[in-house]
Amino acid sequence: MDKPQPLFTDGLPNLVEPVFADPEMDRLRPSPPAHAPRFLILYGSLRERSFSRLLAFEAARLLERMGGEVRLFHAQGLPLPDDATADHPKVQELRALSLWSEGHVWVSPERHGAMTGVMKSQIDWLPLSEGSVRPTQGRTLAVMQVSGGSQSFNAVNNLRVLGRWMRMITIPNQSSVPMAFKEFDDEGRMKPGPLYDRVVDVCEELMKFTLLTRGCADYLVDRYSERKEREPEIWKVVGEHL
Repeated sequence: MDKPQPLFTDGLPNLVEPVFADPEMDRLRPSPPAHAPRFLILYGSLRERSFSRLLAFEAARLLERMGGEVRLFHAQGLPLPDDATADHPKVQELRALSLWSEGHVWVSPERHGAMTGVMKSQIDWLPLSEGSVRPTQGRTLAVMQVSGGSQSFNAVNNLRVLGRWMRMITIPNQSSVPMAFKEFDDEGRMKPGPLYDRVVDVCEELMKFTLLTRGCADYLVDRYSERKEREPEIWKVVGEHL
C-alpha cells in the first residue's frame, strides 16, 4: 500500500525544532528495574476502626501477593498544610516515601460529599515540584473510597482530579465500597463478594500499569513545553529568527 500523503504541507512555524522530538518506541521498552514494584498507600482517616485503613490493608496484601513492595503512611501527627514547615518529620517521611514509590493507592472515606481533610492534607504536603524533582509525576495511581451510606463516587472523582493535577498516571478502574461497616468482619478483613472482587481488579490493574510504565515514566511525562523552559538559550536563538 502506498504511503498516505500528508494532509497539511504548510509547516509548523511556531514549533521550536531543537526541543521538539518525535516519540520513540524504543524508549518505551527500557530494562525494568531490578527491585520489585514499589507502592505507597495513603488513607484518609485517623479513627480507631477506620474502614479506609482496613481497605488500604487489603490493597497492601494484594499488591504484596502480586510481587510488589508496599509501604503505608500513617497520617497521625501530620500537621495541617501551612501549619508547619516542610522540615517537619512527618512531612519528610511522607515525601521520602513518595520519592521511593513507583505507584500510589489513595483510599478515602467520603465526608460531606468529598474526600476527608486527612486525605487532602496528605496530598497537599506532596509538592508538584521540589527543586528539580517531582515527587509524584509519572507514578501510577489507583483510587478507592469507602462510604457509610449508599454507593457514591464523589471521593474517587475528587481523587482523580488531584491525581491528574499531580501529574500521575491514574488507572481507569476504581473501587467504591458503600455501607463499609457491613463489608468488614470483626477481625478487620474484607468479606468475600463483588465489592472485594473489584478491589482485586483495581490492584491487578495498578500492578499491570506499573509494570508497563516503570523505567519509562519520566519519558512518558516529558513535555515539549517544559523542554523549552529548561533550554532557554535554544529558544532565545530561535526566537531571534522568527
